[in-house]
Amino acid sequence: MAGTGRRRVGVIGLGMAATPHAQSLLDLADRVEVAGCFSPSAERRAAFGARFGLPAVDRAEAILDDPTVSAVLLLTPPDTHADLVARCAAAGKHVLLEKPLDATPAGCRAVVESMERAGLTLGVMLQHRFRAAAERLAELLRTGTLGRPLSASVVVRWWRDDAYYAQPGRGMKARDGGGVLLTQAIHTLDLYVSLLGLPREVAAFANTSGLRPIDTEDVVCATLRYDGGLLATVDATTAAYPGYPERIEIAGTAGSALLIGDRLEVQLRSGGTVQAGETAGTLGGGADPMAFSNAHHRAVLADFLDALDHGTQPRVSGREALKVHRLIEAILKSSESGAVTAVPED
Repeated sequence: MAGTGRRRVGVIGLGMAATPHAQSLLDLADRVEVAGCFSPSAERRAAFGARFGLPAVDRAEAILDDPTVSAVLLLTPPDTHADLVARCAAAGKHVLLEKPLDATPAGCRAVVESMERAGLTLGVMLQHRFRAAAERLAELLRTGTLGRPLSASVVVRWWRDDAYYAQPGRGMKARDGGGVLLTQAIHTLDLYVSLLGLPREVAAFANTSGLRPIDTEDVVCATLRYDGGLLATVDATTAAYPGYPERIEIAGTAGSALLIGDRLEVQLRSGGTVQAGETAGTLGGGADPMAFSNAHHRAVLADFLDALDHGTQPRVSGREALKVHRLIEAILKSSESGAVTAVPED
């Protein structure tokens, strides 16, 4: 902690994803002090400092070697995560990590295990769970208001234009590890898994459309089968111009729920209805991936700070985030093999 009582943190990675994090750090300035922000690009450091008024440093070691820094916001490309998290763990720093955990399944597990071995806290920026409508839906499921879930679907029909894929490495397995599932739909899939849990097995198809020069999947369809009879589908793409609000639909024995963006509509067999949330907009599903408020990033950061202050786990810990990675791993394996595939055990 700083002498003022605020927790000192550092930021590593100042690309596109850094904007809502920086805004959230400024919003929570009464709780957190930014010791330094690093990018290997001097141009990015200068632009970031000018825009947000946060101090830039020209070496990651200036953050990792600073004993007054207790946590790092790690916002770098996926293929760097395992190594950088291991360095943070060795330096005794807690980590709030931009999704995904890493570019590979082995890297994802290494990220979680390195922090657990060091006895440090790992939070993951999977902010859809913090949307008001999503929290209301979770409550309805927890209390049994919808009855037993029978059928569900996840639909992420987004659009990413040529400018988005112009950044070197974006959409390529070597840097990102995966396409629409690991980079875009992971948010909605993580929310879905938090609501209904992991299936037992999946059957899936995934294609690269050829619309852009990438080698990862941008069109995916999957079927999920659960113990107990629940069946669900996943429809995910970044080839749906101009981009539409993501959807989760759940049909239960007592009623059905439709979650579109941050707007929830529930119809109960008893005749009752429930509505929650504010908007059914795309929230970053169109050509501008940053077209959303930082409110949910701020909520994740506040939750992470609470966990550090009280010695608890954040709502989306590293171990919790592994669940959606296991689902994505199974979907891609099923597509590659053409066979029904079991979801890996934790």
